[in-house]
Amino acid sequence: MVSLYYIKCFLIRITKGPRKFLNKIKAIHSDGSSHAVALLTSPSFSPPPLLYPLHFLLSLLLQNLSNSFPFSTSLAPLSLYLEFVPMAAFSAVKIPPPQFTTVRSSSQRPGSSPFQSVHSSSAFNSISFGSAKSVRSRPLFAVSSDVVSSDKTKAASSSASIPAVTREVALELYEDMVLGRAFEDMCAQMYYRGKMFGFVHLYNGQEAVSTGFIKLLNQSDKVVSTYRDHVHALSKGVPSREVMAELFGKATGCCRGQGGSMHMFSAAHNLLGGFAFIGEGIPVATGAAFSAKYHHEVLKQSKPEGLDVTLAFFGDGTCNNGQFFECLNMAQLWKLPIIFVVENNLWAIGMSHLRATSDPEIWKKGPAFGMPGVHVDGMDVLKVREVAQEAIARARRGEGPTLVECETYRFRGHSLADPDELRKPDEKAHYASRDPIVALKKYIIEHGLASESELKSIDKKIDDVVEDAVEFADSSPLPPRSQLLENVFADPKGFGIGPDGKYRCEDPLFTQGTAQV
Repeated sequence: MVSLYYIKCFLIRITKGPRKFLNKIKAIHSDGSSHAVALLTSPSFSPPPLLYPLHFLLSLLLQNLSNSFPFSTSLAPLSLYLEFVPMAAFSAVKIPPPQFTTVRSSSQRPGSSPFQSVHSSSAFNSISFGSAKSVRSRPLFAVSSDVVSSDKTKAASSSASIPAVTREVALELYEDMVLGRAFEDMCAQMYYRGKMFGFVHLYNGQEAVSTGFIKLLNQSDKVVSTYRDHVHALSKGVPSREVMAELFGKATGCCRGQGGSMHMFSAAHNLLGGFAFIGEGIPVATGAAFSAKYHHEVLKQSKPEGLDVTLAFFGDGTCNNGQFFECLNMAQLWKLPIIFVVENNLWAIGMSHLRATSDPEIWKKGPAFGMPGVHVDGMDVLKVREVAQEAIARARRGEGPTLVECETYRFRGHSLADPDELRKPDEKAHYASRDPIVALKKYIIEHGLASESELKSIDKKIDDVVEDAVEFADSSPLPPRSQLLENVFADPKGFGIGPDGKYRCEDPLFTQGTAQV
């Protein structure tokens, strides 16, 4: 190791480096060969530009030697060298160094080198999802949207002349998004007219996320929603009549009027519910994904297309809750067919996401558990759809979960009771200019997938559907009072069944002593 010290001094001398480097050498202890190694490989050390090749080779040599000889001072990783040293040459043009995040392959064990670099890139078509066994050879790229920087998505449409979807798919996406927007706008009208009660949370602005993911699912796939669940229900196929009737609290609603705005549910459409409290639905979705894998692998009830997939929707505020982390761990541990979809609309009621989270990049929490983490522009339905296709395909093949952060924005307040005075007007105006429906409409017309008159006919069709839903809900009957006791106890009458097999409420002594109690 002493020879390394002389190599260091020789390199400094032949280049006639600045005096500060000579002073560093003089400061090295006479018995400290390892100190020379530490200095040579330190990120703070920047040699003269002509010495970069020699410095690189020597650093690589020392890095390899560190695997065989225990130094008293740890060596700086080569990645740090590559990150810092070139900056000395390019600092004049302000080229930032690359930023790396790590992904651990589940096939690797502690003690090996279980990390794979993931580079944040704006090239959308560079996204690569792989199985747990191929993470090392197929790196995952995170998509940066112009929600963060307006410069990052310019390279996403390198082949703008070639449509990313067919005419049929484009019109399906457009119709579903328009339905969601028109339905929510009507909900606002009905709420202020006193037709709906309680809290009503609208989805305006976030339609690209629901449409981009749910329209790729099979009928048997599951969706678990939040309190902002109307549009998720519509995308999953629940008729608009049933959703509107549920909001009106009528017996013809998808939950017979007992669920209301925040608790949409439809067994027929595998919508496993909206949940009023944040994070509630994530364990339910994880359980549904476990059930799918159990039926596939244990009960041997496999399907030709693969595993049934579960989508768990939740917001940015939920990502600081314990249930989120626990379920990420279980899902990756058991390779469950689930996609965790973060609808990051940047605000948790009135709390800015940037103020509430130590690391606002939620997608990074996926690699921390060994699963792919992807960030996508949630205001672009085509980008969301592309990420969703890969994530759903992985889950269906049995390759495990994916965490997808969709950065989006809601155009209304947290609920219809929220005056929405906390967000700045210029912020709201910025995102309003990125309306996902307007963007898709522009894309369809520019690529010749449909004419503007065809899109207007879809708009008219949706208006009629929403009007019909309101008329149906308004004319539907209220639930009978007897329905209050249903789904509470095991028997339909709600009072339990006695040992003799008869309803307790039919026992003459059933109410005896009630007055004293």
